[in-house]
Amino acid sequence: VQLQASGGGSVQTGESLRLSCAASGFIFSVTPMAWYRQAQGKERELVARINNVGGTTYADSVKGRFTISRDNAKNTVYLQMNGLKPEDTGDYYCNAQPSPFGISQNYRGQGTQVTVSS
Repeated sequence: VQLQASGGGSVQTGESLRLSCAASGFIFSVTPMAWYRQAQGKERELVARINNVGGTTYADSVKGRFTISRDNAKNTVYLQMNGLKPEDTGDYYCNAQPSPFGISQNYRGQGTQVTVSS
């Protein structure tokens, strides 16, 4: 299983970024995917999750600003982040989650850094 995140960067408050996570080594279309983030000195936080049929959930802190989506043809999950705030700063990484017809354990990819300055 490989998960390669990209798209991070340094932006100003209010700007947008789009993160991508390219997946390989498992049946992507049946696998729920999630984005987590971890800020320095803070606990890991689940940002958004999308199941295999496109159902989504979000952390309260990002609802209305972030959108998770997936392209099963490209084995890629995205996180569109609009209206970024300094508190969104952190290391963002994607996570492949167990499912009945997919993988049997969680896999975490390497992160991509997002820095939002005021």
